[in-house]
Amino acid sequence: MIVYTIGYGGRGKDEFLSLLQSHGVKTVVDIRLRPDKASMGIWVKAKTADKGIEAWLAEAGIGYRSLVELGNIFLGWPDWPQRYQQLLEAAGDLLTSRLDAIPGPICLMCAEKRVDECHRKHVADFLQAHRGSVIEHLE
Repeated sequence: MIVYTIGYGGRGKDEFLSLLQSHGVKTVVDIRLRPDKASMGIWVKAKTADKGIEAWLAEAGIGYRSLVELGNIFLGWPDWPQRYQQLLEAAGDLLTSRLDAIPGPICLMCAEKRVDECHRKHVADFLQAHRGSVIEHLE
């Protein structure tokens, strides 16, 4: 399975969509802990699918799924990378199991533009090591 990752920070909607479409992404998998609390309105997961990020992705022919169980519950802790890695080592199979039912290619999405500053890199590394996924970070 091919898995892309992307961060929306510092990007406009057009650039974001262009990156997804040029790589044939079928579904964006939102791995933010609180997708309903995005700082910029276009990135918010609204209460209904006809608004927010879900609506404009659908208009572009791209699906949207929110997997809050993959959110970074350690955000704000100075040692969050180590803590998040420990969580994946202990429960990664369980936390990533819903990915199996999502049409691909998928793209893991979070807020941070640079993958090295985001927990999505840890999820991608887990998928590569434990599921043989091919990973490409869209930066």
